[in-house]
Amino acid sequence: MTRPPQIVAMGGGGFSMEPENPLLDRFILSTVRVPEPKVCFLPTASGDAQSYIDKFYAAFRLLPCVPAHLSLFKPPCADLRAFVLAQDAIYVGGGNTRAMLALWREWGLDSILREAWLSGVVMAGLSAGSLCWFEQGVSDAVAPGELRPIECLGFLGGSHCPHYDGEPGRRPAYHRLILEGELEAGYAVDDGAALHFIGERLAKIVSSRRLAKAYSVRRSDEGVEEVALDTEWLASQGGDGA
Repeated sequence: MTRPPQIVAMGGGGFSMEPENPLLDRFILSTVRVPEPKVCFLPTASGDAQSYIDKFYAAFRLLPCVPAHLSLFKPPCADLRAFVLAQDAIYVGGGNTRAMLALWREWGLDSILREAWLSGVVMAGLSAGSLCWFEQGVSDAVAPGELRPIECLGFLGGSHCPHYDGEPGRRPAYHRLILEGELEAGYAVDDGAALHFIGERLAKIVSSRRLAKAYSVRRSDEGVEEVALDTEWLASQGGDGA
């Protein structure tokens, strides 16, 4: 059965930020709809930090899945395309978005990921791993100490801002960049919340934290309009939560 393209874009959360709260990671697995999905972690944005890779395996070996990782510094095989297309889900970690995208493009991984997404492999991630799927985003990787626009892969239209409630500068920077026309309208996401896209349609918003939300943000005649979107707290459906 052909699976539709899907993306789960987390503002922040998952095993690296909420090690005692697996709700978002379990949600990612649920979107695949196979009993033990193959999940591949891409730690490129962290420079393939071994500690980050270790945390991934420690978390996902406790979940009903088959975990693996893809390092561009130590590739698992010569045929990256075959390796990626054999996965059920790709989970992209946080870190330096600019460096990550540059490495992906150098290795041709950006095109491979697009092919995998269109073939039904679920794309997911947080922070840099959330930003990367959109046309544009707010990033601290463009210039040290500043939040600036960054051009991303463009699987999804518009812009994106992760860590909306987790980093004090994110919300004002996103508003300013939209108001000044440097970013298109888009979605802001709190730590602990995630956007779930089926194709290019936003299907639902879920959260691992009771108060975490996502927002539609756009320029209006009065300035910037921010609208909180309906969010489903995953713990209300059963399971552990914070």
